[in-house]
Amino acid sequence: MLDILTIVLPVFMVVGAGYAAVYFKGFSGEYADGLMRFTQTFAIPCLLFGAVARLDLATVFKPQILLPYYIGSTTCFILGIAGAILIFKRRKGEAVAVGFCAMFSNSVLLGLSIVERAYGAAAIETIVAIIAIHAPFCYILGITTMELLRADGRRLDQTAFIVIKAIFSNGLMIGLLLGFLVNLSGLAIPGSLNSAIEMISRAALPAALFGLGGVLVRYGLRNNIGEVAMIAAIRLVVHPLIALFLAHQVFGLAPEITSVIVLTAAMSPGVNVYVFANMYDRAKGTAASSILISTVLAVFSVSIWIKILATL
Repeated sequence: MLDILTIVLPVFMVVGAGYAAVYFKGFSGEYADGLMRFTQTFAIPCLLFGAVARLDLATVFKPQILLPYYIGSTTCFILGIAGAILIFKRRKGEAVAVGFCAMFSNSVLLGLSIVERAYGAAAIETIVAIIAIHAPFCYILGITTMELLRADGRRLDQTAFIVIKAIFSNGLMIGLLLGFLVNLSGLAIPGSLNSAIEMISRAALPAALFGLGGVLVRYGLRNNIGEVAMIAAIRLVVHPLIALFLAHQVFGLAPEITSVIVLTAAMSPGVNVYVFANMYDRAKGTAASSILISTVLAVFSVSIWIKILATL
């Protein structure tokens, strides 16, 4: 177990350092926001661009690789909505926001960092394939469900246009799309440009993790611990269990691919769950608390999953 902690702890120590720096006023919250903007607008898009540009698309974009993750993701969305309505008596629109918390994984900031440390650079291809459609899939499913279930607000086509525009003007999506363009066209990236992209990419994950810690300071605990506990259980336990069963038992994937899929599924909710809740003004307290609590719990749950996956 000690060797597993050497994989997981450094990642969460960087997050903790960012949290402590902002909490104790050694680093302002505005600086943390700026650091997150740098990583999400420039550094991580460069990292994803380079990874996608080098992907063997025929190898990684296969249904048997994507389905274990996304069947699990959709199931968690449904479970989150059902739990919010049946157990916590939420209204339908609020329940969808809770379901989004149970569905959306922090696959970029935490997932990339932990998967690379656990399984090496070769594992990046599989997780990038998942990340490439993660935001569009989750937002389209969440928005469509929200608009079908809630009784107020703008029309579905208006909301869809706003969010699709937001998704495809996002730096992460631009990096992914440009990477696909280079990959499919066979264009060669000039050596000096490639070196510059790699330099920025090397700063992406540590800077993003530190910034994430700083941003988490504003997400305090609210009075909905039961609901947050449900989200944490779905995200950290149920999703990886479904992914493990489908990848290993149903699709018979190799252990090294199964491990990446399951570990990505085991990540805590990403900051986008608060963005979604804020967009609809639904269950914002639950979304904020679920990010903080689940991220702390993930230190232990991710370590346990790495231990389990080592037995495959």
